[in-house]
Amino acid sequence: MSELAPQELRVLVAVAEAGGFSAAAHRLGITQSAVSHSVRGSEAKVGAVLFDRGRTGASPTPAGERAVALGRRILRLYEVLGAEARAAGRAAAGPGAADGVLRIAAFRSAALHLLPPALERLAARHPGIRPEVRVVRELGPGTAGEVAAGRADLAIATLSGPVPGPPSGPPSAPPSGLPDGLPDGLLSGELTREAYSLVHPAGHPDPKALPLLDWDENCGSYTRDWWRAQDWIPRATVKAEDDAMVLTMVGRGLGMAILPELSLREATDAVEIAGLGPEGPVRRVGYVTTPELASTVAVRALIRELRAERG
Repeated sequence: MSELAPQELRVLVAVAEAGGFSAAAHRLGITQSAVSHSVRGSEAKVGAVLFDRGRTGASPTPAGERAVALGRRILRLYEVLGAEARAAGRAAAGPGAADGVLRIAAFRSAALHLLPPALERLAARHPGIRPEVRVVRELGPGTAGEVAAGRADLAIATLSGPVPGPPSGPPSAPPSGLPDGLPDGLLSGELTREAYSLVHPAGHPDPKALPLLDWDENCGSYTRDWWRAQDWIPRATVKAEDDAMVLTMVGRGLGMAILPELSLREATDAVEIAGLGPEGPVRRVGYVTTPELASTVAVRALIRELRAERG
């Protein structure tokens, strides 16, 4: 197979993101025929159809989705090459030599409570690093999926399932199916563990008799196994878009909820929080990155500050 050139990768990414050859051509400032020619050439090189063409545009095939994700990641390495070289050249200057954009994906409560102090320390030590933070819902691929797709350098993600022992240290690459539940080839490290608690309207005489409020991003949580074993927890009668909305609704007396610690940092006097005991569910929160970006100065610096926050 002939190697794809950077411009060919840029065309594949543009077609996938723009949804068609004409829109991709406009985005890249080239002709539609040039885009079509480039895509056909890329398909010939890889030996697979990368896009389904139709009257309404073009959409990636499964092979195309994989190619586009890897293409983004390869192009990102071209982007960080300069920053890495400059940092190595200025190593004698000590900390603070790193520069460039650092793309971060995080779910809402992590973006609000875990990231800001870490980013504050990062800015003090590396003022040349420019973080770009996007809040991504933990549904489907979630924040880790943003890293796998090449749209983020590092994600703050929910790691699947409990693991005995203290939070882990160095990055790990669990095989498919093991606890972190990550897309193949990604690296992860645990940052914190959040105990879930019962939250209910303040002063309510029998909170367990209230209807259960829930939110969409909690649907895939392993805590469901724990919930199903509790005969006092009813089926959720109300679902909200996010945990902040659930907390507000509880404060309005509309029900009770079971929420993790990060979500409860926004609790007001309108609610009361009760622990669920030593057997209660715990959510593991960690960082996720790629093997190729894990060694870059910016990603290593952010991981260091996130771990400092844990400590």
